[in-house]
Amino acid sequence: MSTRAQVRFATREEGVSFNEHPGKINAQFYVHYDGYPSGLGIDIARSIMCSPFKIEGWEIEHIQDLHSDLNYIYYIWSNYDKTTWMSVFKVGRNCDTFGDCCDECIFVGEPKQFIEKYKLNTNEEG
Repeated sequence: MSTRAQVRFATREEGVSFNEHPGKINAQFYVHYDGYPSGLGIDIARSIMCSPFKIEGWEIEHIQDLHSDLNYIYYIWSNYDKTTWMSVFKVGRNCDTFGDCCDECIFVGEPKQFIEKYKLNTNEEG
């Protein structure tokens, strides 16, 4: 079974909370498989921190495309002269409207914090 996700890009703005879906996004990608935090989430965090880390399997989407089969939604929050943050939502079942479903925010923070929380520790080096 595939773990589907969307990656959405939003502008960091005063008064917009990272642990809620923003009203406006700038772009989004659809990821058909490996969308779980210890897979796609780690790739996103590494990509933000370690340019030119490349992420395979992304499809550019129109910002109004909706999916009813998502497992996760990732937001990348950035703006000039501010650090980049991530927020991740685990999508509730039968979600088919943008931001109006039973989602749970499971992470808010900087990419390094995300890696520390979700990386798979397979040996002493992590």
